Amino acid sequence: MGRHNVEKIGGTSMNDYQAVRDNIIFKPAAEGDLYQRVFVVSAYGGLTDLLLENKKTGQPGVFGLFASSINDTGWQEALLKLRQRIYQINTELFGEGPLLDKANAFITARLDSSAQCLTDLQRLCRHGHFALDMHLDTVREMLASIGEAHSAWNMAHLLERDGVNACFVDLTGWQTEEHHSLDERVTEAFKTIDLAKQLPVVTGYAHSEDGLMSTFNRGYSEMTFSRIAVLTEASEAVIHKEFHLSTADPRMVGEDNAVPIGRTNYDVADQLANLGMEAIHPKAAKGLRQNDIPLRVKNTFEPEHTGTLITGDYVSRTPRVEIIAGCKSIYALEIFDQDMAGMLDRYDSHFLKLINQYKAHIVAKDINANTITHYLSTNLKVIKRIRRALGEAFPEAEMNQRKVAIVSTIGSDMQISGILAKAVGVLADEKINVLALHQSMRQVDIQFVVDENDYQPAIKALHSSLIEIDDHGRALCLAS
Repeated sequence: MGRHNVEKIGGTSMNDYQAVRDNIIFKPAAEGDLYQRVFVVSAYGGLTDLLLENKKTGQPGVFGLFASSINDTGWQEALLKLRQRIYQINTELFGEGPLLDKANAFITARLDSSAQCLTDLQRLCRHGHFALDMHLDTVREMLASIGEAHSAWNMAHLLERDGVNACFVDLTGWQTEEHHSLDERVTEAFKTIDLAKQLPVVTGYAHSEDGLMSTFNRGYSEMTFSRIAVLTEASEAVIHKEFHLSTADPRMVGEDNAVPIGRTNYDVADQLANLGMEAIHPKAAKGLRQNDIPLRVKNTFEPEHTGTLITGDYVSRTPRVEIIAGCKSIYALEIFDQDMAGMLDRYDSHFLKLINQYKAHIVAKDINANTITHYLSTNLKVIKRIRRALGEAFPEAEMNQRKVAIVSTIGSDMQISGILAKAVGVLADEKINVLALHQSMRQVDIQFVVDENDYQPAIKALHSSLIEIDDHGRALCLAS
């Protein structure tokens, strides 16, 4: 086990260099060594949205516009907008002078090279023998890499300017002629780095022969972070965000009521990831868990707070709910067929095949003798495609869809007698109708499917009755 930590800095935090420098880099150094740390950085907040597509609204960025039409030049306008934003960030960080010129020259070379690649590919694919779809995964990876290369180069050189022996570690494989696995690329990059004397600033995107984005999409930086921690045998992995991992969203339950969880386990982290919450991708967490590397989630803007420590073996001292979380804009897609009884496997396997084909994310699932309902995190276009394909495969089946929300009570140990009845009663008291619910024997979460309009009221009601009532946030949470 190494002496060092591997730490990931999120995009919103990266937007505030002074806070990152003072709270993350220099603050711990006042209590120990400045070095023995590796920093994996995300792109500046909002840049990956401009490069690919807006994560929340789906509005296309450079990639989305390029992929949508072989003749359209809208992507060039989007690239110009991106370029202007990047130069603005550089000017804000470096001010006028030689370092700004150097920063602009570095990123300009990548932007120009990418623009030329896209232009050449677009021209090539106008001929019938070449299909654009075959190249889109590669284009997406190339564009994504620009954001992390930009932020990592900037941070390394800013820290150098401020007296730190930082080094830029580029895992993007830019213009490389060799294709390696992720582990090989990481191992090669760290072979000559002395962690006792150097502070590596590493790109969150790493090029690999399998392609990180095909599996992790926008969660690729978490996988890079995880593999570096595992391969370098880190003593702790740390994620710095602009918020704490709290008992609920403070904006929904009030800042005085939501507090940091303090301690939990990887099982809880997996449940949060399933709901789309940005803790850590389950496959990234898997490597940390298997290698007994604890994960700490910290708030960049509260450096004195120890944050929330996540380990594989933690179980709360007393069974309780640790967090209320959820997700809106979920589509409940239901297929009913009287002939399904006794043939569930045939229907469900085809349903799952379509979900995977159209890359929708399954949040939950209901099943009985003649009905299957999948609760999917995706957009309406994908729902219509899945529904159309199901109708073609099962022409006599009835299908329904509905937009819903899912609210979940989560904890490392929720084996509490009567908790399900209590939670349902709390929602009933607030006149919130439960459309469906799911509780597994593992007793780590209960999911309530409710109308979209009841999303925030349900979170507030459950948090008030299951967490605040026990003074969980002020005593049990932090003491555990």
